[in-house]
Amino acid sequence: MRTIYFDYNATTPLAPAVREAMLPFLNEIYGNPSSVHHVGRRARALLDDARDRVAVVWRCKPSEVIFTSGGTESNNLAIFGTARLLRAKGRHLITSPTEHHAVLHCFDYLAKKEGFEVTYLPVDSNGLVEVGDLAKAIRADTTLVSIMAANNETGTIQPVPELGALCRERKVLFHTDAVQWFGKEPFHSMHQFKADLVSVCGHKFYGPKGTGALFVRAPLLPDPILFGGGHENERRAGTENLAGIAGLTLAIETHWQNPIFPTAQLSALTQQLVVSLSTMPSVCLRRTAAACLANTVSFTVAGCDSIGLLAGLDLEGVCASSGSACSAGSVEPSHVLLAMGVPASLAASFIRFSLGRASTATEVTRVTELLPSIIERSRTPR
Repeated sequence: MRTIYFDYNATTPLAPAVREAMLPFLNEIYGNPSSVHHVGRRARALLDDARDRVAVVWRCKPSEVIFTSGGTESNNLAIFGTARLLRAKGRHLITSPTEHHAVLHCFDYLAKKEGFEVTYLPVDSNGLVEVGDLAKAIRADTTLVSIMAANNETGTIQPVPELGALCRERKVLFHTDAVQWFGKEPFHSMHQFKADLVSVCGHKFYGPKGTGALFVRAPLLPDPILFGGGHENERRAGTENLAGIAGLTLAIETHWQNPIFPTAQLSALTQQLVVSLSTMPSVCLRRTAAACLANTVSFTVAGCDSIGLLAGLDLEGVCASSGSACSAGSVEPSHVLLAMGVPASLAASFIRFSLGRASTATEVTRVTELLPSIIERSRTPR
């Protein structure tokens, strides 16, 4: 049975060229970049070179690049580090209810444990945040706003430049979780988001797992959340993962400005999916055509649940998701769909197909042929 992989928003395979770029750092270049001897100095020089190369693509200063272990750490550092840094100025924070849990759980912790107040902006039926709602929510004691660039479950693209511009006008710091953006949407520079902090994750665009980065617009210096050494300009303690950073750097250089998720090809495939799904009884698309990632199609199925549908797909060799991969195995309704006003019974039947550059029309046809029988077998007995 051939595998059909429709879960690229969860992770991507490692690109062969990226793997090759990492190999020297797993063998002869083994030094600790903090060591003062020549082996360590060689590693330090290559780490500095990687930072410089990333800064060229991002069109920012090398000092504005912080290497991390992935999107979760980048989000945690941005939110905890900035909120704590500015807590004397104010303890009011703003986000949306459709963020990834790596963002939502940070705000929840700050509210429950550290005395912050969090405002959750409403979203419409497509999951979009209104700029006007943000304008009304900002207060004199607001210090940080965090709205994701593209949603991992529905593919909804937020008006991040407009949100960021408003925050800058009001002198409030703005963070965006752009983990799903890179490699899929056009990129010119980090400044296009009008954000002070931007989170990145390597394995979402054919880079290595366990790698990420955070753009921090100078002169901001978030408080560290990891302690133990002066690494990453004293903003992220811990010996740098040089092999991972080498792979991440090449992936950024080769997969961003010419996105590795080909929009035209993927739009044709997802439209094929949309047309077919639209004809299936009990299926409701959860995708906005106006502002959505080209590779993502999400839907719910009345009378079914996500676990049963995913199991049925997996038995046929089809890899899909019920939303965030970090919540795999959960029977809880999608928090994203609930925030969009979808009833809990339907939100619990959420399925996401996310395609990649290796996806084909033949695979799409096969999946749409399989789905009706999978839905029938998965239907909850009444």
